[in-house]
Amino acid sequence: MIAAVSSCREDIYIYPSSSENVDSPQATGVDGFYLLNEGNMGSNKCTLDYFDETTGNYVRNIYAERNPSAVKELGDVGNDLEIHGSRLYAVINCSHKVEVMKAADARRIAQIDIPNCRYAVGHGRYLYVSSYVSPTQGDARAPLGAVFKVDTLSLAIVGRVDVGYQPEEMAISNGKLYVANSGGYRAPDYDRTVSVINLDYFAMVKEIDVDINLHHVKTDSRGTVYVTSRGNHAQVPSALYVIDPMVDKVTAKVDVPVSDMAIRGDSAYIYSAEINDMTGKTSITYSILDLRTLQVVDNSIVKDGTDADIKMPHGIAVHPMSGDIYITDARNYVSRGKIHCYGRDGVLKWSQTTGEIPAHIAFKMSYK
Repeated sequence: MIAAVSSCREDIYIYPSSSENVDSPQATGVDGFYLLNEGNMGSNKCTLDYFDETTGNYVRNIYAERNPSAVKELGDVGNDLEIHGSRLYAVINCSHKVEVMKAADARRIAQIDIPNCRYAVGHGRYLYVSSYVSPTQGDARAPLGAVFKVDTLSLAIVGRVDVGYQPEEMAISNGKLYVANSGGYRAPDYDRTVSVINLDYFAMVKEIDVDINLHHVKTDSRGTVYVTSRGNHAQVPSALYVIDPMVDKVTAKVDVPVSDMAIRGDSAYIYSAEINDMTGKTSITYSILDLRTLQVVDNSIVKDGTDADIKMPHGIAVHPMSGDIYITDARNYVSRGKIHCYGRDGVLKWSQTTGEIPAHIAFKMSYK
């Protein structure tokens, strides 16, 4: 059933959510998680799903139903999802906004207009958002990117620092914000730096030379910073780099292909879906890295063979309490994707259909 909401513009059709039970109720200190489905660029099909751990129900497409007055729903291309404090922030890249919702129920509060925004990370009273600054069309003449500082109480932008070209993910360690600069619009002349911003006075204090086309930044429980390079999709492969935040220098390189990873304890769970532009072929691999030794201890994550059902991995997360592993599957990028939940033993627990291009997971702790 599709509900029609009357408006002065025209009837707005609200597509209701759908729910399925996929697991037994759990009490782990985590209520569940939100999953942001990116949707194809230009299709305006970014959607939000929710897995309720307290009931075992997976609910698809909750945003439209809970926010019937939101024009165009979430918008065009969901690029990141962050819970900070009592709020849920969805970074909607091609709609040039950060959508602000209540973490409790995903009901809309406001939007923050930021051009070509990419990733967000919260710290204290503030939310930091990376931005390409330029329009979403690739242009080698595009200006430097920036990080915007948002006051989470007023939702006003209160600061900006210019960084490298086409900045991507960020992470915080030792009172500093580490920003991966890709230079993706400048290919083959990619950026190769991590910008370091001192959060006390919000200014860039250093650029660390790492490798070309940087993407993800993560930290472990010791504050060590891990940065991924996508390479050039041809002769230069992707790799993982380690930065010591005490001296802000690269201390190690790990020759493991990585598209994204999730860290829990001393383990990094990694997948790679590398497309070689020269051959047109995609190579998909999985690995588990011991962060104490920087050695790959396992060349697989899934142990029961069900990874054969994953056509195109596009996101990964690890449950902060149970250690369950979630891998999202974009399938063919134009139809609905899937999410697969594996136990710590690598055995499939459940799978569920999602929206288009599922990617970004934010866990909702029980006290939120």
